[in-house]
Amino acid sequence: MKRLTIVLSVAAAMTATVTAVLPSATAAAPSTIPAVGGATVSATAATWTPLLATSGIDGSVEQIRQLTQCGSTMYAVGRFSSIKRQSITVTRNNAFSFDATTGVISSWDPNVNGQVNSVALSPDCSTAYLGGTFTTVNATTVKNIAAVSTTTGAVISAFAHSAAGKVNTLALSGSHLLTGGLFTGINGSTKKFFVSLNSTTGKDDGYLNLNISGNYVYTQDDGRQSGSNATQVFNTELSPDGAKLLAMGVFTSVGSQPRRQIFMLDLGATATIDPWYSPEFDQNCHAVEPFWLQAASWSPDMSTVYVATTGYKPATGVGYDTRGPRGGLCDAAAAFPSGASSTQTHLWVNYTGCDSLYSTAADNNAVYVGGHERWLDSPIQCDGNGTGTKVDSPGMGGINPASGLLIQDGLGVNSATGDLVGKYSRARGLGADDMLLTPAGLWIASDNAQNSDSCGKTAAGKPAYGRKGLCFLPY
Repeated sequence: MKRLTIVLSVAAAMTATVTAVLPSATAAAPSTIPAVGGATVSATAATWTPLLATSGIDGSVEQIRQLTQCGSTMYAVGRFSSIKRQSITVTRNNAFSFDATTGVISSWDPNVNGQVNSVALSPDCSTAYLGGTFTTVNATTVKNIAAVSTTTGAVISAFAHSAAGKVNTLALSGSHLLTGGLFTGINGSTKKFFVSLNSTTGKDDGYLNLNISGNYVYTQDDGRQSGSNATQVFNTELSPDGAKLLAMGVFTSVGSQPRRQIFMLDLGATATIDPWYSPEFDQNCHAVEPFWLQAASWSPDMSTVYVATTGYKPATGVGYDTRGPRGGLCDAAAAFPSGASSTQTHLWVNYTGCDSLYSTAADNNAVYVGGHERWLDSPIQCDGNGTGTKVDSPGMGGINPASGLLIQDGLGVNSATGDLVGKYSRARGLGADDMLLTPAGLWIASDNAQNSDSCGKTAAGKPAYGRKGLCFLPY
């Protein structure tokens, strides 16, 4: 999962207050299907993973934006210039790969000259599809999209490689490369924002015909107008069985159906809009963050959709006053039934206290969320003010899928002893852009803002440092 980098002005100094709203009596019971790994992940971070080699102290922040695994190899993309593992530092511009078990950095070096937002791999792991904002890959001229050999790092010329605008997200479904972004055309197709490309030729294969349009225009309680938010598909998440896809972004109409912030596709012989939706997604958050639902994940049995949001606070109504209880879905994690109804209501909401979440992943035992939040279980007021409850949870947290409450005691560091409090924690930085669960554990992609480098704990219970941009918590 990825997040949109936004200059927040007023909201930059404000954070979210959130606490869990307990599920209704109709909430589904936790799945009995075995989870990936069968337990929550360990709080002890692996020490063998690569990391960003630069500090970010001078303001030149680098960031891993997405991770994916193919076979025994991890692929990471984003905005960075060098990668370090133990005593070895290598130059890698915006894309690299490494062994999923040892962390050893491979020789693969596509040398992309701009930010890579998303990566998808062919089933045989021979081809990496890259999307972002770039113009060359290994000195070959391309425009925002390319297919690259995972052996040589060279552009595969048979795959067309020109998008008229930023590519945000890639997801491979069979022979269909589902491609979302801010583009107004791609590889000869005039379709905007979301298109299916043939995975061999890169040409529009006609699988998606959604006519996505609209953006968020509103006035909040203080009279401020909603800020800039261009129509786009920003993020996607395939279901565990590959039969459905969640798409997040800026739109008001998808396939002639009213949709805001998120929609679900059924990926059959043709791609169709699933009836699944909630009127709660129609809510407006603060004017500086009109697009607020940037990440979603599935429960392993696909019965539940979890969302992780930004937004600061509601634009109107309950929660607008930062001194009062939170309301709506702004700056929160939430769970929704995944059934084919357009009137779904949340099972629970867990508020951060007005800090943003950017990523989520789930197994049967926890809903993992990441961002630059300070707290979870914080439903009263913003910034932890007043007498409202809140639990330290900097940078990431694990939420009980049934109750919607933080697992154990949350996160944090005891200022007197330096010991970690609770189970999970990471340096907040700009925020965790992506979370990926594999059979081995949880991978977290983040940044190096102001040398942010802690994640989880050591075997001795101390904060684990040296994890700039990349952290792995094993099962």
